[in-house]
Amino acid sequence: MATTTNDVKLSSEYQKTERVAEKISTSSGEVEAQQLELDEKESQRVLRKVDLRLVPLLSLLYLVAFIDRSNIGNAKIAGMTKDLNMGDGLKYNTAVTLFFVPYTLLEVPSNIVLKMMRPSHWMAILMFCWGLVMTLMGLTSSYSGLLAGRFFLGVTESGFFPAATFLLTIWYRRFELQRRMAVFYVAASLAGAFSGLLAYGIEKLDGRSGLAGWQWIFLIEGLVPVALALIIWKVLPDSPETAKFLTQPERDLLVRRLADDSGSGQGKTTNSDKIGKAQVLAGLSDWKIWAATVIFWGNTVGVYGFTATVPSVINGLGYSSANAQLLTIPIYVFAAILTLVFAWASDLTRKRSPYIIAGYSIAVCGFIAQLAIPKPAYPGITYAFLFPVAGGLYCPFTCLVSWIGNSLAPSSKRAVGMALLISVGNMGGIMGSNIYLAREAPKYTTGFAASLAMCGLAIFMTFVLRWAYAKENRVRDQLILEHGEAVIRARYSEEELLLMGDKSPFFRYTL
Repeated sequence: MATTTNDVKLSSEYQKTERVAEKISTSSGEVEAQQLELDEKESQRVLRKVDLRLVPLLSLLYLVAFIDRSNIGNAKIAGMTKDLNMGDGLKYNTAVTLFFVPYTLLEVPSNIVLKMMRPSHWMAILMFCWGLVMTLMGLTSSYSGLLAGRFFLGVTESGFFPAATFLLTIWYRRFELQRRMAVFYVAASLAGAFSGLLAYGIEKLDGRSGLAGWQWIFLIEGLVPVALALIIWKVLPDSPETAKFLTQPERDLLVRRLADDSGSGQGKTTNSDKIGKAQVLAGLSDWKIWAATVIFWGNTVGVYGFTATVPSVINGLGYSSANAQLLTIPIYVFAAILTLVFAWASDLTRKRSPYIIAGYSIAVCGFIAQLAIPKPAYPGITYAFLFPVAGGLYCPFTCLVSWIGNSLAPSSKRAVGMALLISVGNMGGIMGSNIYLAREAPKYTTGFAASLAMCGLAIFMTFVLRWAYAKENRVRDQLILEHGEAVIRARYSEEELLLMGDKSPFFRYTL
């Protein structure tokens, strides 16, 4: 049949319409892509503002906090044990350990208080109190006074770290978090370096105003947080919703980005929920948090024992007290660099567990070497293998805290769960403070062997936790595949899905 003129015209018009539709579609896609690019650029600009305000501030505070809790190691070799008639190393270990009793017991209650009041005010109160305690420790002239100081230092410092880590989680999305937390946590690594450097300088005041060098260490390092607390009260931002240093559109952008961060590209999350009994119980009863505390022990058993003992380890290799203080600095700088490298890699690859395993594996190599080297015959080699010990212990920590922070929602459950992780995890500090025995110097066989065992256990538990998270993700993927997103949304309201948090079918765990 011959093609009519009308058919040709219709065909021509159809092709034109199709080309126009294609152009419109392409144009629409390009506009959408450009808009996404603009949104991402704006997000990065706003995040830089947050970074400059929040991260350096928290890092400074943690630096001060860690110096104050660990400077007892510097005071020890500056003459404290002799002046207070502490005799053998058991009394020193008791003083170190006592800090962790209230420190571990009060972290969960502290984060509950944090959710009920402004974080800036609560953290400023804590800082002022621990600075006052540390200052008074510089005036003690008895062992019982030292014990009282360490106990109340644990009381007043207990809430700071869980509060600071939780505060970071309400500002950043899950794969933006660890880089910032690493910069914050590196302050702990550098605290060892600064503490040694400060102690070296402050010790020169020995005899001034009738005070020993170790007393000046406590006194000066206690006055700093007292002064900082008065500043923190005003300048520490509480949340994206109330940040005065951001404009309203910038605040709205941050809140919107965080709400979309469920890990699946579907669903929503919230940081505005109110804390109640249900959220507290949910945070305390999640078995995966308890499993993560075992991984945490790999860090705390080694770190707290190592931090309090490393000046003595170096001192026992034949170096003078002053040089032992200075030689701790490169070790902590190395640990800080490794922590930052691991954090960036973890965020960029969107993985947590492989970096936890890798970090502890490095520490295992260091501990094996410390047990194998005949001390003090090879002081240079012994000193060299302190580097993988410190680096391997420090770098998995931010991976773990970020991993659990990524895996808990809504924010009330996260506040309780992260505090529980840090609280029970820090109980490893009690063990770590008692396994480096003075009578075993300079070999410290018990300390190195126990730390090695805890690192091995942490690696095993990391595999277990990864398996559990991966299994739950698969179950939820299958649920949506079988029933469809629309059916699941019809079953629950948006508010119910938000309050379900990490139990929502649309929430995915980080691996």
